[in-house]
Amino acid sequence: MAVVKQTARGIEYIEPAVLAKKKTTFCQACLWRIPHNSGTHHLALKIGRYRIDPRLGIEVVDTNKPKSQLTLDADELDSLVEYLNDHYGPVGAGVRKYLTIPDSTSDGFIENLRALVERSDSSELISAISESGILTDDVLAGIEWRRRATAVQEFEDMLDSDEVEVEWQDWFKKNDWVLKSDCVRILDERSIDVGSIADYLVEGYDGFLDIIEIKRPEGTLRFWHAVRDHGNLIPSADLVKAITQCQNYLYEIEREMNSRKFAERMGVAVVKPRSILIFGRSCAWGDDEREAFRILNRSYSSLTIMTYDQVLERARKIIAVQPAA
Repeated sequence: MAVVKQTARGIEYIEPAVLAKKKTTFCQACLWRIPHNSGTHHLALKIGRYRIDPRLGIEVVDTNKPKSQLTLDADELDSLVEYLNDHYGPVGAGVRKYLTIPDSTSDGFIENLRALVERSDSSELISAISESGILTDDVLAGIEWRRRATAVQEFEDMLDSDEVEVEWQDWFKKNDWVLKSDCVRILDERSIDVGSIADYLVEGYDGFLDIIEIKRPEGTLRFWHAVRDHGNLIPSADLVKAITQCQNYLYEIEREMNSRKFAERMGVAVVKPRSILIFGRSCAWGDDEREAFRILNRSYSSLTIMTYDQVLERARKIIAVQPAA
């Protein structure tokens, strides 16, 4: 039976408990009930890791020289208890994803939520959640913001690991929101003709067909030529090849623009298509590179070049105006 003891100063406490013992140290916790002048009491928890004095025996603690010691006040202790109550069980059981529900939540709400998430048909689940009113507009906006924030972090990680082109194609396909200022939707169709397959054929905001082409951000590809021409930065051979590929795609699309079969296959009208090329890195650029990039981009009427770092900055700005709920 646990017995509440009292110090000479009238502070109540429970006999300290040894949490773990090692060869030269052990960890100990003690729960205190601290009186206040108002007549109320606040709980406090002292946790310490103490040295065992080898001269006096393994059971004797050198309390004057603890290796570490911390006393949590009432608010900190409440927060710790809440944290452990919410997370100790599922994390200890190896659960990878779980939902913490406040104690004030009604039993009916919990049962309805459990019934919803146990549905096997995803379309049925989505409809049921929408009709239930469980997820408000603010919650839905917060979920979408979180998804996009996770995608941006994934984008940054992929840049660090220098992923190959196919991985980037998958990322842009799953996260076309980052291109929404340039297109309404990515089409399922990618083939212009037998010999020309673009990364993405898209419907622009004006309802006409455009192209988005991406290349691996780094690897062996470089944006600028290693040697300047008359003191001027010039595109690398890799960038010139990518630009030429985009221009050829535009040419092939314009050749098909009067084809009824092509229009039916695309489902989008074709008038003066434009292309966006995502190529290379710009995070280490100085004023010379940025100025040369501006001049390069303005030299094309139907092509816009973006670097991966510019796409990343665009994505950050998009989620910056989203709710963080």
